[in-house]
Amino acid sequence: MEILIGNGYDLHRLVTKRDFILGGIKIDYNKGFLAHSDGDVLFHALIDSLLGALALGDIGGHFPDKSPEYKNIDSSILLKKTLELVAQNNARIGNIDINVICQAPKLAPHILSIRENISKITEVPLNRVSVKAKTKEKVDAVGKGKAVEVFCSVLLYKD
Repeated sequence: MEILIGNGYDLHRLVTKRDFILGGIKIDYNKGFLAHSDGDVLFHALIDSLLGALALGDIGGHFPDKSPEYKNIDSSILLKKTLELVAQNNARIGNIDINVICQAPKLAPHILSIRENISKITEVPLNRVSVKAKTKEKVDAVGKGKAVEVFCSVLLYKD
């Protein structure tokens, strides 16, 4: 069995008149993500970490942001398609570790729901799905509330 590690990163600007969807959970906030899809920055980072662990490129190569097929698409659909690639490559997820850097809204009340949703979609036990929220202490665009960024690491086992 091989052990593979993947790292993912994504950042999306915040704008008005868009939903704030993180890990498939809609959070009540006056801004949301500027993106071709629903802008779920957490799922995008997770997808990139899975693709990276298998050396399959990145989210843009699989789900181009110029394609009408992916306009406003629910990012959980993209994650499920990525999980199919993981299975086709005889791999399974060992654990997921995610850092969300966001000045506002406060994410603590939503962390468990996000973890549970990730666990449900990926079929990874909840105790192997970590989501942590951090701020940038009002430094840079993320710290000024203009964007949200996510870092994700995954461990895969490949038979």
